[in-house]
Amino acid sequence: MSIYKQLAEVMFPDVTITPAEYEEKYPIRQLKEGARVTRIAPSPTGYLHLGTFFTSMVNRMTADATDGVFFFRLEDTDKKREVEGGADDILKGMNDFGLTIDEGFVAPGVISGDYGPYQQSQRATIYHTYVKSLVEQNLAYPCFCSEEQRQAAREAQEAAKDRTGYYGKYAICRNLTAEEALEKIQQGAPYVVRLRSMGSEEHRIKFDDMIKGTIEMPENDEDIVLLKSDGIPTYHFAHAVDDHLMRTTHVIRGDEWISSVPKHLQLFKTLGFKPPKYAHVSPIMVEDNGNKRKLSKRKDPQAAMHFYAQQGYPADSVLEYLLTIANSDFEDWRRRNQTAPRSDFKFNLKKMSVSGALFDLVKLNDVSKTTIARMDAKTVTDKVIAWAEEYDQGFADLLKRDMDYTLRIFSIDRGNAKPRKDIAKWSEVPDYISFFFPETYQNALELPETIAPADAAAILAKYATVYNPSEDKDAWFATVKSICEELGFCPDVKQYKADPSAWKGHVGDVSSVIRIAMTGRRNTPDLCSIMQTLGPDVVNARLQTAIDMFSK
Repeated sequence: MSIYKQLAEVMFPDVTITPAEYEEKYPIRQLKEGARVTRIAPSPTGYLHLGTFFTSMVNRMTADATDGVFFFRLEDTDKKREVEGGADDILKGMNDFGLTIDEGFVAPGVISGDYGPYQQSQRATIYHTYVKSLVEQNLAYPCFCSEEQRQAAREAQEAAKDRTGYYGKYAICRNLTAEEALEKIQQGAPYVVRLRSMGSEEHRIKFDDMIKGTIEMPENDEDIVLLKSDGIPTYHFAHAVDDHLMRTTHVIRGDEWISSVPKHLQLFKTLGFKPPKYAHVSPIMVEDNGNKRKLSKRKDPQAAMHFYAQQGYPADSVLEYLLTIANSDFEDWRRRNQTAPRSDFKFNLKKMSVSGALFDLVKLNDVSKTTIARMDAKTVTDKVIAWAEEYDQGFADLLKRDMDYTLRIFSIDRGNAKPRKDIAKWSEVPDYISFFFPETYQNALELPETIAPADAAAILAKYATVYNPSEDKDAWFATVKSICEELGFCPDVKQYKADPSAWKGHVGDVSSVIRIAMTGRRNTPDLCSIMQTLGPDVVNARLQTAIDMFSK
């Protein structure tokens, strides 16, 4: 037995399996040629960030475009930063906003797939197996340097104006013989395991980033840590082993990881693995006092996916909007294909922003209004109630009291060629439909300055005599026009504009008075439909209340 095998046996006495056995256990996936296997691998350290969700969406669409696989792996080796329930929160956010996961952690409490465990804290034996193999080949070694020694080395590097890091002459334990290392281990000295880098910073590497293009960087020459002193792997090493064994073909992640690519490519090469293709997503930006900055957890409430859930943005709205900042040609495609499912869009990593897309809440609202306008009444009813049951139980109870009535409310001006675009998020609905319920109806009966209270009272008194609850929209408007002239209002808007001085106003003013009496609003969906939904008892009562008010 070689001295390096002896060293490996002493370091990993419990490891009896070989890398070859793992290669057999996790074979290359049987997918069609060109299918992409992508993943999201968050740490359970807090809430679901919009940036994480955006990157997950890009991974999902990349897999979908090739009939591939999108899986969720939990990188939970940093127990100090772990937040209880953090993983479930991330998964729930993804599920709630329409991101399905094929494998791994697919939903809170649900794990599936043949390439697990999908949780790094459960993969220690796998990591130790590969590190043991590297030690046997003298490609990794134990490092016994204390923190004091490392600090002294950093100070020496700074004094010499050398870059900091564990490399070259500063890699003290690299030069220990295997016998010396064995002796220290047998004496109980604590150690980490480092990669024996064969790189040189004088050499340059090139790799093709699928978003940013060709990137050239210095080769890694640091003897990076593979296993910490407690046996837990570093992110760099775990990433290489996990993505290889889970057969990830494309690593799509935030561009803060670009600087780590030389380390990762070196690890793949040293381990004998085929490296994945990389695509680094630029951060989502916001405008702040005329400048652009990264979306911030601390400064921006919209950084958390909880914000969109609480506000009541439909999942389709959020996904639709994020696609507009993910691919520059999506908006043109959507204009040409207004009713097509998003899955018909050919998503392309190469059309993503290199510098970072700007997040625009106003535009999200516009996109969401269009998305909601296309929904049928039943869908809107169900989604509003689902939102209210989580965030406004009193409103949910109000809506569920008479489901037929609620459905009629949401049917108004919906399902036609040009549906209204009034609602951007479900949190706007309680106010938007408040006049339909006596519990929430408030009417200050404020008239436009152009209409005198006496004229308003006369309009309503006259309309009360001709009101017919069975009229359809056209007949209703004809009735309103019929009472105009005797009240001094022109029944035709064009005729009024030709000689406005001859009239008190036009038919639009007359209908506005009725609208204010019914709803307290100057702008609403179809008034005839609103009155039909309210019913004759409510309509007559509101007419009389307004007549009394305006007659004072």
